[in-house]
Amino acid sequence: MTKTNKKKIPIITRLRNYFIAGVVVLVPIGFTLYLTIFIISISSNLIPKEINPNNYLPFSIPGLEIIISIIFIIIVGGLSLSFIGKRVLIIVNDLFKKIPILRTIYSAIGQMTQSFAPSKNKKKSVVLIEYPRKGVWAVGFATKDNKGEINKKTNKNLVNVFVPTTPNPTSGFLLMIPKKDLIYLDMTFEEASKFIVSAGTSDSSKR
Repeated sequence: MTKTNKKKIPIITRLRNYFIAGVVVLVPIGFTLYLTIFIISISSNLIPKEINPNNYLPFSIPGLEIIISIIFIIIVGGLSLSFIGKRVLIIVNDLFKKIPILRTIYSAIGQMTQSFAPSKNKKKSVVLIEYPRKGVWAVGFATKDNKGEINKKTNKNLVNVFVPTTPNPTSGFLLMIPKKDLIYLDMTFEEASKFIVSAGTSDSSKR
């Protein structure tokens, strides 16, 4: 019988493999914990100390600020859909739009949030474009058909496309691309966002 000779792995190589495996395991955990702590710290600053239970309870409850913030946002959202809430929002919008510098920022942010908000009447279009050069593809969100001066001056049927960055999808680039150059995907907004945030490691196929 012949003995199978197993090649002995050097200790340096083995330690290097262990180190890489440790990095792969710890980086997602550390990043998630960092974001969690960051969100909790922001939430604690948003809530006044007088109504924050963690300031007068004998012990601190981790994540309580986040729960309170979520409940507060839900209440504000519910009130904004009521008749009185809509009237109040109109007054607030008119007030902000009368302030010279603030109205530009307020209007731009308001339009952006409305573009990505869920809507029953409009489906968010996930598109595939060749960017930043031919043969290289990027996933973007077609936000609106360009009907302004740029569309008229170029004499082309342009579409405004927001191309988010990875892993932070809140930043990105605004591109105005001819509609004929867009490839519309069947991916949902949530699936595309997950694909972008995960740096392409999640499955991009339509389930």
